[in-house]
Amino acid sequence: QVQLVEVGGGLVQAGGSLRLSCAASGSIFSVNRMGWYRQAPGKQRELVATIISDGNTNYVDSVKGRFTISRDNTKNTVDLQMNSLKPEDTAVYYCHALLVVSGMPGQRQYWGQGTQVTVSS
Repeated sequence: QVQLVEVGGGLVQAGGSLRLSCAASGSIFSVNRMGWYRQAPGKQRELVATIISDGNTNYVDSVKGRFTISRDNTKNTVDLQMNSLKPEDTAVYYCHALLVVSGMPGQRQYWGQGTQVTVSS
């Protein structure tokens, strides 16, 4: 089995910073893409940032220049550094991974349990 465990999140004032970390563990053969999604109350889950194994990144326009995603391929971890936070960044943030499980064909996607980020104005 594979698990994604997130740490970080919390309450911060507008303009502040937070860092989210996620570690994938279990019978992992390889990890292709890792990323972060978020879901605000009453809204659909949206992609925040992704990073693939070669380091290429992708960000939603609303966080470009403020958030930075990084990963450690040797540890199967992904971090999200969030700076200049705004109240509209308030949401539950979910770690996501697209990976190959040892002994299993094809790629599978996994989600973390979610961590709350609240930005006060």
